[in-house]
Amino acid sequence: MNDTQKAHLALFTTTLIFGFAYNIVKSLMPVMLSPMQLIFIRLLGGMLIFWLFQRLFVPEKVERKDLIMLAVCGMFGFALNQTLFYEGLNLSTPLDASLIHVLNPILVMVFASVLIGEKVTWKKAGGIALGASGVLILVLYGRQMSFTGTHSLGNILIFINMVFYALYLVLIKPLIGKYHTTTILKWVSFFGFIFVFPLSIKPALEINFAAISCMAWLGIIYIIVLNTFVAYLLINYALRSVSTTVVSYYSYLQPVIAGIMSVTVGQGGITVPKIIAALLIFSGVWVVNRSNNQEISLSPLEEKKPGGELS
Repeated sequence: MNDTQKAHLALFTTTLIFGFAYNIVKSLMPVMLSPMQLIFIRLLGGMLIFWLFQRLFVPEKVERKDLIMLAVCGMFGFALNQTLFYEGLNLSTPLDASLIHVLNPILVMVFASVLIGEKVTWKKAGGIALGASGVLILVLYGRQMSFTGTHSLGNILIFINMVFYALYLVLIKPLIGKYHTTTILKWVSFFGFIFVFPLSIKPALEINFAAISCMAWLGIIYIIVLNTFVAYLLINYALRSVSTTVVSYYSYLQPVIAGIMSVTVGQGGITVPKIIAALLIFSGVWVVNRSNNQEISLSPLEEKKPGGELS
């Protein structure tokens, strides 16, 4: 298995993790925990795991000049991205969120072209269009998106969340070729927690831990270990071998995974529109991947000077 195939396996695994997380997060809010309480627990837990893992297995140092960009990525990729998503999902629904996620690869493609000069090809744009049409068929068939009341505010927050996540994927790309994935995430998670701390500490102190059920704790562990530590690790690993657009494209597979799961447990059926949607999405994956294969991979990890570094 070559590096590109490993990257796609990592992204597919991440898609499965994110697909399960929608309903787990929604089940915890707002009965067990408020959005800010869950964000505090998630970012604190994720930061501690990243720091411990990096210290034990990748004792790498970071140049001081790169801390500014790591702080920006921490603000976009952890603090603002996750806070806005949780607050938005609390007011909206997983259905609405999955529809808004259709915009993510488009935003990433635009930002990558403007900010880091990633080439936009007709194949890449066509693959994204194929996938977007498939997701729209899958999500909108027989259903409708709500734009009334708190749903509207929730959907706006989720859209802004997508903007910041797209910026994170693009801005973190140059650092991926310079440092190990765990080193980057150690600092990004640290800065993300620092930015969220002032807003979340008061709600966190009001958590009634005795009222949290065993099933809820399992959900919290899933969110910290899999949805934060493993998922971000796999995403950053994949960015070493494929473009930011390919990474973002895998968000299109989440509704497909959710549909397959519902059929498996007897909560849904296979219909012609669903088959057409799945074919469009997977065709888009193939087209985008072919476009990515024509691009130049990142250079190997460069040797860094010992002076002016932080571990």
